[in-house]
Amino acid sequence: MTMKNRIKPEFLSFGAEVRRLRKAAGLNQQQLSDLVNVTRSYITQIECGRTRCRRDLALRLDRALKSGTTLVEAWDELLESIKSDKYPEFFANFPKAEQSANMLRAYEERIVHGLFQIEAYARVLLNDEDAIKNRIRRQEVLDRNPAPAVTVVMDESVLYREVGGKEVMREQLEHLIQLSHRDKVNIQIVPIQYIRNVWATFVIATLPDQRQVVYTAKAYGGETSTSPVDIALVNETMATLQAEALNVRDTRALIRKVIEERWT
Repeated sequence: MTMKNRIKPEFLSFGAEVRRLRKAAGLNQQQLSDLVNVTRSYITQIECGRTRCRRDLALRLDRALKSGTTLVEAWDELLESIKSDKYPEFFANFPKAEQSANMLRAYEERIVHGLFQIEAYARVLLNDEDAIKNRIRRQEVLDRNPAPAVTVVMDESVLYREVGGKEVMREQLEHLIQLSHRDKVNIQIVPIQYIRNVWATFVIATLPDQRQVVYTAKAYGGETSTSPVDIALVNETMATLQAEALNVRDTRALIRKVIEERWT
């Protein structure tokens, strides 16, 4: 078994939170290691999920990063999850599962998927500055090393639904084309049509140990589930969507066509 397969998803999620807070504080790994009196390589191991630090270091990290009790609470949740071998509340917050996933699959029917939104597009959808910053920060997962495999199927209407005007739409769709050339990013457009069992947008996060967490958008907020029944249904729906969708190359061609005909 490789090191990657032995890494617990809870460790990855804790490490992702350390990395997020460190970057928010404007520190590099060496600066943070100096503040908490450990080596830079140890900070690297924590952020990559290869080790579980002691609780007293989580406390020192919170102090150095001025993050209150964020990391020590996350450390306590991590410990409980190891004892019970169950999903802790840590994963009830889907973005934390998203940050530690090695594969993400999603369907969007109205707007561009959140991990792919440019800031100008997101600003039209979100009127809260913190929410905008959090959405852009979430996109750092695409640059993680190793990066997760990301497959997103979007309804064709997303390309035509105006958000922020022509300039924003043109920039947003150009960004989709650029992302689609990344090795681990697959973007597919499904033609406007009725597809059985497709009732809402969703994201499936597959963790390094192959456990899965699914987030489904609801009219009022969203719902996170690890239920085998829910996961099986959403996996079946995703397979159907991909079967009906255009392939990656044809998707790029369609996006380019829409840019030229509608947003130029």
